[in-house]
Amino acid sequence: MNRRLLWKLCATVALGTLALFWTISFLGAETEQKMSFIAEEHQQTIESWGRTAERLYQSGDEQALSRWLEELQTQEQTWAAVVRSDIQPLAGSRLTDRFREGFRLGRSVEWKIHLYFSENPIMEVTFADPAIHFLVLLPDRMRPGTYLPQVKLMLKVALPLAVLVILCLVIYRHLMSPLRQLEIATRQFTEGNLGVRVRALLGNRNDELAALAETFDRMAERTGNLILTQRRLIADLSHELRTPLARIEMAVSCVQEGIDTQHLLPRIQRECGIMRNLVEDTLTLAWLENEKPSLGEETLDLTDLLDSILDDARYEFPDHTLVAELPDKAELRGSSHRALAQAIENVVRNACNYTPVGGTVRITLRADQRGYTLEVADQGPGVSADQLELIFKPFFRAVKARGYRPSGHGLGLSLARRQVEATGGWIQAENRAAGGLLMRLWLPMNRIEN
Repeated sequence: MNRRLLWKLCATVALGTLALFWTISFLGAETEQKMSFIAEEHQQTIESWGRTAERLYQSGDEQALSRWLEELQTQEQTWAAVVRSDIQPLAGSRLTDRFREGFRLGRSVEWKIHLYFSENPIMEVTFADPAIHFLVLLPDRMRPGTYLPQVKLMLKVALPLAVLVILCLVIYRHLMSPLRQLEIATRQFTEGNLGVRVRALLGNRNDELAALAETFDRMAERTGNLILTQRRLIADLSHELRTPLARIEMAVSCVQEGIDTQHLLPRIQRECGIMRNLVEDTLTLAWLENEKPSLGEETLDLTDLLDSILDDARYEFPDHTLVAELPDKAELRGSSHRALAQAIENVVRNACNYTPVGGTVRITLRADQRGYTLEVADQGPGVSADQLELIFKPFFRAVKARGYRPSGHGLGLSLARRQVEATGGWIQAENRAAGGLLMRLWLPMNRIEN
């Protein structure tokens, strides 16, 4: 089968996803890099603090320097100090000029700040004397990356959403263009334009939608031919009926004129037979051509079906006691023998699986005004109240039942519900007061009337 549309969509989604990931990664890295530096105005403020501290230090007024430091710490709610660094090499080692020039007690205002550290770094401004340093714990108001969470949210939510919307629009336009052509063609066809076709309108496109257009064209051609055939059939029937009708009309005229009718009555009878056969054959042909019937409705005896299922269950579970309370006859019309047999067999087998050895499984069938209620009660562990509906989900197994007795893959009850509903009934579960689980099935007597 041609899967070009699949590969085109896969390529579009894959390339769009790669572009999205690359864009998020690139913008995220660039944004974080640019937001990791102290703002220029804050750098200048810290530098001015350093110059002020250096001026007060050089004036020799330590009290003024101390008061200024206290005011700065109180104003900025931070820590600040002026310190001396005397580095003395030991054991005959030597300090290089590069080390002395690059030595710092804190960070330079131009350095990158690590945004993921919870604590603010200590910033440094070195005086003209490289052994004297002004240190300040970076105030919270100067910490870079204030809007980093919002930016990351934009990059992780808004940008992907925008890219995905654009990608969806591209895919939508690519898919809807031929579908609109199909919609227009279908509308024209229903309005009587039997010659409408779609494939030629799609140009050189060669994918699944083009194949759909070709299928539509074949359907339109076949349906158009069928309609024309029926029209021709009706026209031919009308033409064929004229001859026997004319003969009958002539025979009736002869009878009215008193002409001998002994040889005309058999002719009239033969012409009527020809007309009847012609009409019946024509109607049958039209029905077969138009309806293409498929007869699948069944009538069955639910009691006989249950007897057969219980016989198999007794053979399969000889260490269980199966007690059945069934009416002599329980007829279902418009049902499915195969679907009900498999559904009920799954319910009974499930009850036997979770009933301990030597336990009893009770099967009861009662009739009401519109259908039959089948109850299957086991002596197993039951299920918690919040799981009574979940046990009908595919692959779900109740917590109480896990490990209690090995069984299938959790598909039996989900399949049973779908099969019972397909025959017009329903199935539900409830916990018994005496322990165990009760499965209740309802099936309509006559689905055709319902």
